[in-house]
Amino acid sequence: MSDTLRAVIYARFSSDLQRDASLEDQIRACRDYAARQGLEVVEVYTDRAISGASLMRSGIQKLMRDARTDRFDVVIAHALDRLSRNQADIASIFEQFQFSNIAIETVSEGSVSELHIGFKGAMNALFLRDLSKKTREGLRGRAIAGKSAGGLTYGYRVVRAFTEDGEPIRGDRLIDAAEAAIVRRIFEDYAKGVSPRKIAEQLNKEGIPGPRGGPWGSSTIQGNRERGAVRRDKQDEN
Repeated sequence: MSDTLRAVIYARFSSDLQRDASLEDQIRACRDYAARQGLEVVEVYTDRAISGASLMRSGIQKLMRDARTDRFDVVIAHALDRLSRNQADIASIFEQFQFSNIAIETVSEGSVSELHIGFKGAMNALFLRDLSKKTREGLRGRAIAGKSAGGLTYGYRVVRAFTEDGEPIRGDRLIDAAEAAIVRRIFEDYAKGVSPRKIAEQLNKEGIPGPRGGPWGSSTIQGNRERGAVRRDKQDEN
């Protein structure tokens, strides 16, 4: 029987702004690490363009299921935050792997211990909090500048323009006349006392497509007052 430990690799990149090459770079580095440690790589798990703030990822979920079936002895990642940036989640993963006698090794930190889990988990939590704050500040700045702070809002269309350097200008919008007429009609009906549900029903009955071509619903019209960068920012300050 071979004494070589069986290793699996987990790699993840977090957004569409990154690229598949980032994933391949991680895998290559992990394979090199395994070779140096005398480990046999038996499988590779990946998650593409998915945040590390949640465990709702197909790759990490399969990795955790397989960990209960004695398929491998070691999990290799490029860094601990590839597994998760959430302190509670990374602690849970570490505990499950310990129960199954599975070690975690990373290219950046080497063998992962309970001390690593506590320290890196706290650092990752601070990173996510800082990133969230910077994102809200960026969205607020775009709104103050008169630009869109999110996706395409019903009633507007995207302005496709470029700077002198050839870079796309982001966030500019123009009113879509046809959709704007529907928006005004919605406000007028609501001011007359018609409920959002009734307004949605009538628009659907007339075959008027909703945002992104889908059907209208009451939430499409009334929105969600708990959502939005400014409201969340104020809640965080309280």
